[in-house]
Amino acid sequence: MFESRSKPASDPLVLWLTGGPGCSSQLALLAENGPCNMAKNGTGTEKNPYSWTSNANVLWVDQPAATGFSTGLPLVHDEDGVAKNMYNFMQEFYKALPQYKHLDFFIFGESYAGHYVPAVSHYIWQQNQKGDAFKVPLKGLGVGNGLTDPQEQYKWYGDMAYDGGKSEGGTLQKGVIGKLGSLAMKAASIPCVKQIASCNAGDDNACTTAYALCNYGELIPYQLTGHNPYDMRIKCEKPPLCYDFSAVEDFLNDKDTQAQLGVSKKWGSCNRIVNLAFQHDWMKNFHTKLPDLLGAGLQVLIYAGDVDYICNWLGNKKWALGLEWPHKAEFNAAGDKSYEVEGKAAGRLRSANGFHFMQVFQAGHMVPMDQPAVALQMLNDFIQGKFAQEAAIVV
Repeated sequence: MFESRSKPASDPLVLWLTGGPGCSSQLALLAENGPCNMAKNGTGTEKNPYSWTSNANVLWVDQPAATGFSTGLPLVHDEDGVAKNMYNFMQEFYKALPQYKHLDFFIFGESYAGHYVPAVSHYIWQQNQKGDAFKVPLKGLGVGNGLTDPQEQYKWYGDMAYDGGKSEGGTLQKGVIGKLGSLAMKAASIPCVKQIASCNAGDDNACTTAYALCNYGELIPYQLTGHNPYDMRIKCEKPPLCYDFSAVEDFLNDKDTQAQLGVSKKWGSCNRIVNLAFQHDWMKNFHTKLPDLLGAGLQVLIYAGDVDYICNWLGNKKWALGLEWPHKAEFNAAGDKSYEVEGKAAGRLRSANGFHFMQVFQAGHMVPMDQPAVALQMLNDFIQGKFAQEAAIVV
């Protein structure tokens, strides 16, 4: 955790969860939105002027157990376990640091955290209503390039691979897969989506089948091109994450660093054992958790860098538009407004009744890494209620 650079006693508290499942939030801390980035020469760190701690107290947590520096056995294998553990963690956090009890609280995450964030937020909301423990002051949540509604999202890989959704306002210069390949991927998505539907209807076998079938049909053709699935503009540099994060790994495994952190465990960016334990959970839909939260007055932000393939903006926007909630018609009618940062169009924002979708131009899977200034302004505008105010004026 790092305090706000501005007003730590009154600025909001933000929890960040990296996805995977099984990938460490310390990767985001040092490569995306933390107070320090890895120095260009690969040794030590340097100040990040676009840290999310500019106007917020931010907490990066390695979870589930065994992820990153987190200790314990990798026993959690679904979002029920994740939600309960994170709720218990926050209860203990507030006991240890009661000065944060009165601050607005927001949960943000990326990628597979499209499962984590809705699940954890919904569980906290449920527990708050029981009143048995400290009522967590949850005010909103955000998911960046998340896997939230697989049943909808897997339909759009073919279109994204072909031209990045250019016909719908995407900014990718050139697609990766030709027309025939794109059509084959669209055809493969039909049995894939059918299995996802069966999985969400309670057929456990279909969950495993969908995981294999969908990833074979929609991800393998893309990977064979050699392009980075997290950024369609570049080639895959170093599998499996396609970026070279060796400097982060060296820094976090350095004896002096570990002594200062009070840890004594070999750090890895992602834990394969944790990841494999979640295969049954992968194709579960978690957008269904959001209507309750929106109905309770929480602010919900879905954002997506528009040159990411793996959790692309097309699929994320389609499920956001299709979400069944009382204000679906208003959200669909709201239209996309230009979002400007430092006088330039940086994305498009659609808002209505507490629900917000933002397309971030020229950003891959990790928006704070690719467009740090945009990501910081987006966070600050959201946690300070500016998105909600602007939506109210437009409507």
